[in-house]
Amino acid sequence: MSHPRFPPDDPERRRWQDPERVLAAIGVVPGMTFLDVGCGEGYFALPAARRVGASGRVCGIDINGEAVTRLRDRAADAGMDWVSARAGAAEETVLCSGCGDVVFFGICLHDFSDPGRVLRNARRMVREGGVLADLDWHAREMPIGPPREKRFPPEYALALIREAGFHLPSLQDCGPYHYLILARPGP
Repeated sequence: MSHPRFPPDDPERRRWQDPERVLAAIGVVPGMTFLDVGCGEGYFALPAARRVGASGRVCGIDINGEAVTRLRDRAADAGMDWVSARAGAAEETVLCSGCGDVVFFGICLHDFSDPGRVLRNARRMVREGGVLADLDWHAREMPIGPPREKRFPPEYALALIREAGFHLPSLQDCGPYHYLILARPGP
């Protein structure tokens, strides 16, 4: 889901949310399969595609079909044929079964109508040994981002992630406005 106020190549956004720094914190490396849930126009998907390279794979899903088309076009223009994306509701979609090294949510978990169901779908998509990564807004007043009452405090996001079958979560600040949760699939 692209943020309406920040286009995918906005240099101002890169100052407070550097996708390369986020992907490095997650541990995205060549050859991985990176699944971007709420991919929008590819703010994270395209840098992830550069990191995983042709030996890897990036798949995205977003409810906004126009954003998905722009992501596909941008990937094609860059010669990244290992990038795919589809329009659809994440509540209704499982991109693959047990294939994701990383299942990523980039500032969007709070946007889904049923975040618990989306996370259960993520659990089905992540491979054993893979990681769920949730980057989201801190639940405090700040000059940008969604209204504070819409944001998930990290404790709430952690509870949802655990309920969906993930364990061993870690929580860290990720820039001035966000936190990053990394969690592993449970037994």
